[in-house]
Amino acid sequence: MSWLGIDAGTSSVKALLIDDAQAVLAEGSASLEVQRPQPLWSEQDPAAWWRATENAVAQVRAAAPEAWAGLDGIGLSGQMHGAVLLDAEDAVLRPAILWNDGRAAAECVELERRVPDFRTRACNRAMPGFTAPKLLWVQRHEPEVFAKLRTVLLPKDYLRLCLTGDRVGEMSDASGTLWLDIAARDWDDTLLAACDLGRGHMPRLVEGSAVSGVLRPELAAAWGLAGRRVVVAGGGGDNAASAVGIGAVAAGAGFLSLGTSGVVFAATDRLVARPERTLHAFCHALPGQWHVMAVALSASSALSWVAGVLGQTDIDGLLERVAACAASVEWRRDAPLFLPYLTGERTPHNDPDATALFGGLRPDHAAEALTYAVLEGVAFALADGLEVVREAGVDLRECALVGGGSRSRFWAGMLADVLGLVLLRPRGSVLGASLGAARLAMLAAGAGTVTEVCTPPPVEERVVPAPPDAARAARRTRYHTLYRIEAGSRTPAA
Repeated sequence: MSWLGIDAGTSSVKALLIDDAQAVLAEGSASLEVQRPQPLWSEQDPAAWWRATENAVAQVRAAAPEAWAGLDGIGLSGQMHGAVLLDAEDAVLRPAILWNDGRAAAECVELERRVPDFRTRACNRAMPGFTAPKLLWVQRHEPEVFAKLRTVLLPKDYLRLCLTGDRVGEMSDASGTLWLDIAARDWDDTLLAACDLGRGHMPRLVEGSAVSGVLRPELAAAWGLAGRRVVVAGGGGDNAASAVGIGAVAAGAGFLSLGTSGVVFAATDRLVARPERTLHAFCHALPGQWHVMAVALSASSALSWVAGVLGQTDIDGLLERVAACAASVEWRRDAPLFLPYLTGERTPHNDPDATALFGGLRPDHAAEALTYAVLEGVAFALADGLEVVREAGVDLRECALVGGGSRSRFWAGMLADVLGLVLLRPRGSVLGASLGAARLAMLAAGAGTVTEVCTPPPVEERVVPAPPDAARAARRTRYHTLYRIEAGSRTPAA
C-alpha cells in the first residue's frame, strides 16, 4: 500500500508518496505564481492549482510506478483562507482571493458591526486575510459575481472537488473562514447570515482524518489506477497538516515555522481563544483537538526579498558572512533595525496597512548588516506572537523548528535567544504539510492509530536559548517604538 499527500501552497503544489512505514517513495512539485493586479491584492487561478497538481502527480507516478499502482489513499493540505467562488455548475467565477490579500479591511469593520458578539462567536478577529470579509468585498464591488455564487470553497477543497466531484471541507481549514462555530465544529448560521450566505453555500464538513470521498473512476483510470478504490481524507489547513507531519498532535506540542510567513503553533485539547490579541483559535485536523496560532505574515519571504534587493544570489553564503559579523557585540549593537511587515501584519497588530522599513541606517551598513536586521526583525515579530500564545495560558516551552528558514543554524540560535524557547531541529528533511496530508490519508483508511502514525521525527539538535541579553532587549524596545512611529505616520491628523 502507498499513500499520497498533496499540499497546495502559495508558491507550489507538492506531492509526496510514502509507504506503510512512512518511507518516502517519490516526490513531485510544480510552481505557482501569484497575481497582484492592484495594491494589496493577491490572487491565483484555481485552474492553475489543478494543472500543478496533475504535474506533481505525474512526477510521482513516473518516479515510483510500482508503488503508485498500490495507492490506497490521498490526503490534502493547502494554503488557508482563500476564497474560491463557484457557480451552480461548479465553474470558477473569478480568481481566488488569497490569504495574504489585504483589500477587505473595511469589510472587517462591517462584519463586526453586523454581529456585535462576532469575536466571541468566531473566536477570532475579523481580518482581511480571512475568508468571510472577502465575500463582503465581492458582494460590494462585484455584485454580478456574487449573484451567481452557489458554493464557496477553500483552495485544497477545490482540489478535492477535482479529485472526487464532492464539495467537502474539514474543521481546521474551515476555522479560518470566520463562519465556523469552532467549539461545536459546525457552521454558524449567524456568521454566515452576516455575509448574506447560508449552509447551502458551504461544503459538507468532515474531520481531517475521516474519509471525504473517493477518487473519481475516470480520473483513477487516467492516473493508471483503474478499478482501484482510493479514499481521499478530509486533510487539513497547511499549518494543522504540518503539525500532523511533525507529530505536534497532543496538547502542549507545537512548532515554529519559517516559511513564506512565520507561525508559532501550539496544540491544545480544548478551545483557547484570545481574539483581542489576534491569536488564531482553530480546530486541529484531528477529532477532539484544537490549536492556537500566532502568525507573522513575512518570515523567510523577508530574507528572500532583502537578498534579491541586494543582488545576493548565494543566500547560504550571505548568512555565513552575517554570522561572522555578528560575532562582534559592537557590530550587533550598531546594526540597523527592520520592521518585517512587507505585506502587513497579523499577530498581534492586525494591521494590513503596516509597512516594512529600516531604521537606524548608517553609511557603513552593508549587505550583512541589512540582512542581520531582517533576521532579527522576523525574530522580534515571532516573539510578539509567542507572548500572545503564553498570555492565553498555553505553556509552550520547546517546539520543532521547520520551514525553509530553519536550515540556518545562525537564525535558529537567534530565534531561540529572542523567543526564550528551546527549538528542536529535526534530523533530515522535514516534509511538513505534505507528510501530514499523507498521514491523514493513512488514518482515514484505518492504517494505524494517531499514536502509531503521527510520530515526531528524530531530533538532530536542541537549540537552547542563551541567558537574556540587555542589549537585545533594548533593540527590541526600539523595534516596538519604530512600529508605533510607522503606525502613527498613517493616522490622519485630527
